[in-house]
Amino acid sequence: MAKAPIQGLHHVTSMASDPDETVRFLRDVLSLRLVKQTVNFDDVTTYHLYFGNETGEPGTALTIFPFGEGQSGTVGAGQVETTAFHVPTGSLDYWADRLDSHDVDRDEVTDRFGGQVLGFRDGDGLRYELVASDASSVEPWAGSDVPTEHAICGFHSVTLALVDTAETAGLLQFMGYEQTAEEGAYTRFETEGDRATIVDLHETSDRGQPGLGTVHHVAFRVPDDDGQFAWREALSEEGYGVTEQKDRQYFRSIYFRERGGILFEFATDGPGFTADESVDELGETLKLPEWLEGDRERIESSLPELTATPAEVR
Repeated sequence: MAKAPIQGLHHVTSMASDPDETVRFLRDVLSLRLVKQTVNFDDVTTYHLYFGNETGEPGTALTIFPFGEGQSGTVGAGQVETTAFHVPTGSLDYWADRLDSHDVDRDEVTDRFGGQVLGFRDGDGLRYELVASDASSVEPWAGSDVPTEHAICGFHSVTLALVDTAETAGLLQFMGYEQTAEEGAYTRFETEGDRATIVDLHETSDRGQPGLGTVHHVAFRVPDDDGQFAWREALSEEGYGVTEQKDRQYFRSIYFRERGGILFEFATDGPGFTADESVDELGETLKLPEWLEGDRERIESSLPELTATPAEVR
């Protein structure tokens, strides 16, 4: 079975502390839509919250495990260093003012790879960037209070921090990415696709430590089960320890750790977040897969109340 080149990012999953603060930051500051409330299927006492555009399309979905109290991590080698969103050219002044109005810790606008970048951090220290570039194929959330000409249109890229970039660069090329630029300690790789097609590698000696305020894993797009199975076989032949397929309800996934230490996921495009909710109702209630519905009462009692509901400001 032939493997097709990876078409870009699917989602990024990070670890945070307070679920309400997570919702308020991503929805009320960045104006991403909360498209799904569910639980971490491997730890049902923890929410799994998904944010994105109107329907959380692949290439827009930022997902969070808000673990509550816990050990804070350190961003560094062996981790996704930064998650970058695409915003239209000319919108970074708007975003600088918006971040300032919400007392967000941010940097000054800088230039990288010929484009303008605005870096900032949330309350847990998760690192984000807004990258201004030409129009994206992604439509922003229609319910956003950010004007369309400035609104976030999915992911732009991720930056992977590594002690040595050679092995990861080789893997990206195996996945269909091509090296397109170098700038200092950064190397850019791009693949063909209509969104979220860039991965930057940052060579650094600063070691990372997992915990709150760090990225758990990065997911790449495969169109369907056949494509995923082809990639599982191909990666296994290259010596990567790839998991069996896991049903994540809104997509199906395989996982492996690339040789720089970062957890990669290959996720199918479907069935999507409307599998158990209508578009209008996305993110409004806790959704559980069939195999957990029998434990709903116990699961709900173990979760903190999520008070920052969509109805709060919408």
